[in-house]
Amino acid sequence: MKKIYIVFVLLASISMLNFSCKTETNENEANVGNNAKFETNATPVNKNVVHLTAQTFKEKVFNYDVNTEWKYEGNVPCIVDFYADWCGPCKRIAPILEDLAKEYDGKLIVYKVDTETERELAAAFQIQSIPSLLFCPVEGQPQMAKGALPKETFKEVIQNVLLVK
Repeated sequence: MKKIYIVFVLLASISMLNFSCKTETNENEANVGNNAKFETNATPVNKNVVHLTAQTFKEKVFNYDVNTEWKYEGNVPCIVDFYADWCGPCKRIAPILEDLAKEYDGKLIVYKVDTETERELAAAFQIQSIPSLLFCPVEGQPQMAKGALPKETFKEVIQNVLLVK
């Protein structure tokens, strides 16, 4: 339990430093963003990275219209990345999430939600800064983190919160 607390203190510290998005991007960020385009339905970006609409989110993650208590709909832990195409930090973590989806193939699913097109869903989760990341274990309560986290921190949360080895 102490490890999980330390991870979330670390996440909180990092998110306090990285919680805001820039509206201007430099050339490198723009190039990363060109590789981070997603379909508007539940089509995989790669085998384990899937873009969700409000409807597919309700089917695959949590049906907030029906349930008042958290009930994860999946059978594999997931990370939900609430992002926007114009957000520099969102573009920086996109390749990290794709790498993690490949590394934890079959053990973890990465979902992406475009907050610009899925405003209802973003409002339902009170997303006020992006990137915002929802970590959903199969059992237990989800955890939210804000900001562009480094890959090492993602791996710690995957192992200690999502219990994926």
